[in-house]
Amino acid sequence: MLRSLSGLTTRGRCLLAAGVAAAVCATVLNERDLLRVAIFVIALPLLVAGFISAAKVRIGAARKLFPDRVQVGGAGEVQLELWRTGRLPTGEVLLEDGVPYSLGGRPRFVVERLPQHQAVALRYPIQPMLRGIQQVGPLRATVTDPFGLCEFERELIGHTKLVVVPRFVSLWGLPSGAGIGVGDDGNVRLHAGQGESDVIVRQYRQGDDLRKVHWRSTARRDEIMVRVEERPWRGGTTVLLDHRAAAHHGTGPSASLEWAVSFVASVCLHLRRAGHRVRLVTEHGQTLADAPGDGGDHHDHLILDALAGLQPAHQRDVTTGSDPAEGQELIAVLGTVSNEAVHELNRFRPRGIRSLAVLLDTPAWSGGVSAPEHRAAATEESASLLRAAGWGVVVAGPASPMPQVWAELCQATARRGSLIGGPL
Repeated sequence: MLRSLSGLTTRGRCLLAAGVAAAVCATVLNERDLLRVAIFVIALPLLVAGFISAAKVRIGAARKLFPDRVQVGGAGEVQLELWRTGRLPTGEVLLEDGVPYSLGGRPRFVVERLPQHQAVALRYPIQPMLRGIQQVGPLRATVTDPFGLCEFERELIGHTKLVVVPRFVSLWGLPSGAGIGVGDDGNVRLHAGQGESDVIVRQYRQGDDLRKVHWRSTARRDEIMVRVEERPWRGGTTVLLDHRAAAHHGTGPSASLEWAVSFVASVCLHLRRAGHRVRLVTEHGQTLADAPGDGGDHHDHLILDALAGLQPAHQRDVTTGSDPAEGQELIAVLGTVSNEAVHELNRFRPRGIRSLAVLLDTPAWSGGVSAPEHRAAATEESASLLRAAGWGVVVAGPASPMPQVWAELCQATARRGSLIGGPL
């Protein structure tokens, strides 16, 4: 009963207090008619509170997200459906859905009369500003009786997961000869010299036709090399994302890490839709996603979901311990890297397999200038070391358009060729 009385509204409490005062006056003045009115006034809020508490007004609700994956900065919508299943009529229903701050304001609705067995549809927009796995809810309802004397708060729906994926943009073009670095049979792409087309060679195996021996490569490598007549139909590309907190600058949506995540998402989707198998790994060689070059949007979701839930790592430097690309072509998106990290990346890379890097001028994300003449000395030194090791390198700042960075990366491939560590 005490729990029921705790649900009395201001109107109900005032009515109860007025009834008690009237009862006291009726007793003092010996007015029986006034006493009857006082008893009725006292009994009305008590009966309503007890009846609602015992009857438990039954309200059903459902929540749907459209869509259930939203890009950062994109628009989504939440649809709520509310209905009454019990026979007891309801008064005013106040709804409040729990929405994180990063998705927008917390919506509130007032439904004056809730029909029985008929859903009332309510909608409100969301616009996520941060990627991640967000939780929408719980949906709480404050139900009042038709007289407005009593109210009770109930949780109608729990949490619903919303995946906020990183923003991605459309890219055009591919690096020349992209996809040849399969890494399964030791294929090597050699620049045969002026006037000759590039040749793909591999080590001689027992049973190979001796007419396919590539004598120039054999002389250079001091072992028998044979030509591969056909290129692999679909090669694999590994995309490496440096997500160390110490390697990035800035906070929130404008941080360098968020730029890197968006660029990696754009590259992975672009390569996969071009027919390439895409492996997404971290700077420590941990595989985040492995998506084939065929199939539908399900494989795109694997990549985007992995990036949506990615949190900054607390390791100080790059420690791969092996080739992060496992012999495939490598596209690395790097933050601030030390000379030791560059050496770590080069140490395990096989010769003849292409490596590309987008090096972020991360100090520019802290409010600095990202023009080439103002780039940090450490950024320029890292870029020089990578280029000296045969990498195609593009330095990007916060104002660099992603399609332009990708186009420059493709051009860097054409200029530097595909050799790692100099000619064989």
